[in-house]
Amino acid sequence: MTLYILRHASAGTRRANPVLDVRRPLDKDGKRHCLLLGHALTALKINFDVVISSPLKRAVQTASLVGTETGYEQRVVLSEGLSPAADYEAFEKLLATCTHEENVLLVGHNPNLPAFIGRLLTGGGRIGKPAAVRMRKGSIAKISTDRAAGQNGPTLQWLMEPRMVRALYATSTKSSRRNTSRK
Repeated sequence: MTLYILRHASAGTRRANPVLDVRRPLDKDGKRHCLLLGHALTALKINFDVVISSPLKRAVQTASLVGTETGYEQRVVLSEGLSPAADYEAFEKLLATCTHEENVLLVGHNPNLPAFIGRLLTGGGRIGKPAAVRMRKGSIAKISTDRAAGQNGPTLQWLMEPRMVRALYATSTKSSRRNTSRK
């Protein structure tokens, strides 16, 4: 199984009232980033078998926009195992429900997504201190859990931040030929 773990895109300023914060949508930059990320993932020929999101509006919007851009046509599955209040045990239970899927997109929040990745990469924290992982809004990590490939456990394949996606997209829309001046 390959996990694509995505922190929701930019949603503006956090609301002081938790009830209102749950309904906070993506801002204009967040929506634009989701479209660019979807294009980047499509260019990498990544298709998702299932897309699972935290039930908070900004995460659902991120999951829906990125999923749609990559050709995912099914309904986004909502899971409390990705909500801001979720603990690692809830995350592990969620992963256990996905073992029959090949490519899984999980969309959630900081600080639990980076903590979940850190624990996942270190055997649930049983192999010493969890790895420290930084995920900015809109960052995505690819983690392979395929033991058949001779791995000891989950392996971080890559982590892409929004500025990387923007840079890749900007260079792909320009001529691929380098500018050189010959005088």
